[in-house]
Amino acid sequence: MNGRGSSSSLRSAFSYCVQQVRNYDYHHYLCLLELPPDMRKAAFALRAFNVETARAMDVASDPKIGLMRLLWWQEAIDKLYTKNPVNHPAAQALSWAISEHNISKPWLKRSVEARIRDAQREADDIPESVEELEKYAEDTVSTLLYNTLQAGGISSTTADHAASHIGKASGLVLLLKSLPYHCTRNRHHSYIPGNLAEKHGLLVKQGGRSEILLDNDSREGLCNVVFEIASVANVHLLKARELAGKVPAEAKPVLLHSVPVQVLLDSLSKVHFDVFDPRMQRGVLGVPPLWFQFKLKWYSWRSMF
Repeated sequence: MNGRGSSSSLRSAFSYCVQQVRNYDYHHYLCLLELPPDMRKAAFALRAFNVETARAMDVASDPKIGLMRLLWWQEAIDKLYTKNPVNHPAAQALSWAISEHNISKPWLKRSVEARIRDAQREADDIPESVEELEKYAEDTVSTLLYNTLQAGGISSTTADHAASHIGKASGLVLLLKSLPYHCTRNRHHSYIPGNLAEKHGLLVKQGGRSEILLDNDSREGLCNVVFEIASVANVHLLKARELAGKVPAEAKPVLLHSVPVQVLLDSLSKVHFDVFDPRMQRGVLGVPPLWFQFKLKWYSWRSMF
């Protein structure tokens, strides 16, 4: 392919990435618009990769097909680092980001491998504690922030530490928000820890197997579980913000992903942590879109996260 054709193909790839993030991860799309222009392309490539892997199981008619998609991405990452072309727009954009910004392979691999393990779990495989969810959140969300910082040439242990906490908080609250959807897919059990389910009367043991019961009678118990998980997320958010004074200024736009976490925690609080409350599905994370954008711009203008 000549230079003009290659450039056109790359533009199309990035256009695809931006559209995917805008369509399926809108609140983070708005966050990425606050990044400096020289970081934005790589950040959209990384976030589009996340969209592709995060939705792999949801868009598949058969879980086996979803798992095959994830395994394909696992293999695609290996190809990208050996400069073998991969015929997918998000992979093409990611290849450019890897080449131009020296993106770390282990974090990309860690993300897709965590999703593969999640996809391979049996229906009755319930996580034992919130710590398991925190690990999943770090593997899938914090790693994305590490790579984005790397794309900006930002090398800071403090920024990485803050990104770790924000990633964990973000992953936890997004799992909570998605609980109603996963209930319709019979996957709700995957993200309710067994110890909290038992504590709040949601765990039923039958024939040597444990199941999580979700019905009208268990609504209060579920709200209590959501509150406890949201409280863990809030602690991570507070820990990240405690580091704000030591985080380099150039890293703070990357850490604006804390804003959606705060908005979602506030929305959950307003509905008394009832994830099935229809108000949670309104606007952007339960608030009017203009209000979300104003809040994001305010944090960005103040160099806060």
